[in-house]
Amino acid sequence: MKTSLQVLDGFKSRFGTAASIYRAPGRVNLIGEHTDYNDGFVLPAAIQFYCWVAVAASRDGKLVIHSENFNETAEARLNSLAPLEKKHWANYPLGVAWALRQAGKPLTGANIYIAGEVPLGAGLSSSAAVEVAVAFALLQENNNGIDRSELAQLCQKAENEFVGARVGIMDQFVSCHGRASHALLLDCRSLEHKFVKLPANLQLVICNTMVRHELACGEYNARRAECEEGVRILRIVLPEVRALRDVTLSQLEAHRRNLSQKVFVRCRHVISENTRVKSAVEAFHLGDSKALGPLLQDSHRSLRDDYEVSCRELDLMVEIAMAQPGVIGARMTGGGFGGCTINLVESAAVSDFRRNVAAAYSSRTGLTPEIYVSPASEGAQQMALEESKPAK
Repeated sequence: MKTSLQVLDGFKSRFGTAASIYRAPGRVNLIGEHTDYNDGFVLPAAIQFYCWVAVAASRDGKLVIHSENFNETAEARLNSLAPLEKKHWANYPLGVAWALRQAGKPLTGANIYIAGEVPLGAGLSSSAAVEVAVAFALLQENNNGIDRSELAQLCQKAENEFVGARVGIMDQFVSCHGRASHALLLDCRSLEHKFVKLPANLQLVICNTMVRHELACGEYNARRAECEEGVRILRIVLPEVRALRDVTLSQLEAHRRNLSQKVFVRCRHVISENTRVKSAVEAFHLGDSKALGPLLQDSHRSLRDDYEVSCRELDLMVEIAMAQPGVIGARMTGGGFGGCTINLVESAAVSDFRRNVAAAYSSRTGLTPEIYVSPASEGAQQMALEESKPAK
């Protein structure tokens, strides 16, 4: 993990002045996949992998942004912000500056140094961590008040409208609001949220399959369109329906004949997944860890069979994990088509779990997985310079 001083040194070597240091975390989603853009419920946790940002405000109306990870610098004027070529890393920080200005937040310019720890392309929301860290820093440096829920919405707007990815609100929201030792139950329609204490005897273990299939982005947008098609058809007979979170499984079954088989199973995943999120929260509250396993298993099965966003490597990683002692549950996490699984593992079993899963996965795929153990973390914050602790 980086320290504030390391990030400051990087900034000074690039820009030659002092700076303030900020960071925002990536996230892992415990359960509630592909429900956020359907106005549903999600249960993510911020993780101890961060995007670090060093910022010094300027008065020249210009953003100069250097990425340590890509070893590139991008420049833009605040009064003429426009996306660079598709998939360019700088579109995320430029996009949040654009969204802040759209919301009437005064910005004067800044030199920005970005250093990311969140693994890229792993489904752990490296993009949201960049967005939230940069937006938080720009607001703070320009003496703007920070409402974290509004900040999350502005970062989502940046990704939707500037970057061009139709993401839901979950990633940005938990990066803003994360709390140590807690998951966050979020109602993606109202943005009402509450914290869910995670058991001290369980650890979050994230297994990175080290694959990312190229069809992910196009298929993500296709799934959204299929869900919207389901809502459009169901609304004809159920006019009160605004999103799939308003539909019960019995209602879906009753009107099955109106839907194509593909749209039906997409809707079935989302509706059943919302129910699983609520059941998981109840299990955490009751301290009933054993109830979590079947919920995670059913979630993965639904994502694999109904939503069709899993892949061979994710299925294999879950299968290997479920055979290990001390595992409560395992499922794919994130958008799918590669990336990571989330595993709830008894603390005493974590060391053997990591070793056994890595060996078995490697022997069956030829790939060396990365396996991370991360406590749930705090959301975006300014950091003190003398060490990596939040500023007072």
